Amino acid sequence: MVAVAFTVMCLIFGTTFLAIKIGVEAGMPPFLSAGLRFIIAGALMFAWMWMKGKVNLSLLWRKEMLLTGAGLTFGTFATLYWAEQYVSSGVGAILSATGPLMIMVMQTALLRQKTSARMIAGCLIGFAGVILVVLPGVSIGGSSLWLWGCIAVLVGEVCYSAGALYSKKVINQFKEANPVAINAVQMMYGGVLLSALSAVTESWSTTGLDWMPAVSSLIYLTVIGSMIGHSLFYWIMSRTNPLFPATWLYISPPIAVGLGAVLYNEHVSWITWLGVALIVSGLLAMNEKVMNLLKRGKSTTSLGQTSKSMVK
Repeated sequence: MVAVAFTVMCLIFGTTFLAIKIGVEAGMPPFLSAGLRFIIAGALMFAWMWMKGKVNLSLLWRKEMLLTGAGLTFGTFATLYWAEQYVSSGVGAILSATGPLMIMVMQTALLRQKTSARMIAGCLIGFAGVILVVLPGVSIGGSSLWLWGCIAVLVGEVCYSAGALYSKKVINQFKEANPVAINAVQMMYGGVLLSALSAVTESWSTTGLDWMPAVSSLIYLTVIGSMIGHSLFYWIMSRTNPLFPATWLYISPPIAVGLGAVLYNEHVSWITWLGVALIVSGLLAMNEKVMNLLKRGKSTTSLGQTSKSMVK
């Protein structure tokens, strides 16, 4: 189940960088687009869980949900959506791949958790693979806005890493709550924060808006990217650890390259395939810890019940 969920999640997230780029280039205000995406997705998911009696309304008022949404959703996507006005989706993908490295550093430096040499090597090998995959197709500009866009993505990954670590604590704290419901509430909070930021920084005029790609991007990112992709992320993290599901950031660039080759006949060099091999090797190195956790049966009973309900 973890392997299948991880594969689907990677396929979904591998397309979101391009979908964000399409929406931004169609004229959608970045913060508003991100805010609407997460408010709609979170509200629909929470309403569905509530109608099925699988979530308590009191979850909406917990400060832990606000803090999680501020890190995982607001901080991460406010920076990414803004940055993709000035950097390519490929640059966004490669810089976002620093997430697992930041999580590992935070776990070691702030939480005093021991990190094996194998985990460190896996992160470094995987990141080297991402560079090889994206580098041939990335044209680096010299403008200051391009530089600030790169810095923004990195700042967003710091927020993402902190949010991922904190959300693992929240999942353990609210063991009686379904991880999908927790994800829905944190997305709503993040979406509200994004919309508030949009209200004070962006113009909501529809002048020059290309409606078809803008609406298509919003629908795809809301339903596929947020409702399905982020729910899978939370479910996987509840059964493993904060680092493992974040390794999707190593998979997204190869998926983007593959889509380009299949749909647009883009050339894929041997350097690209070498990068893919390094990414897979890095993941295999990092997965040892996850598999050991699963073998020792450290997943909780409530999360096991959640797994069964998802299968049904």
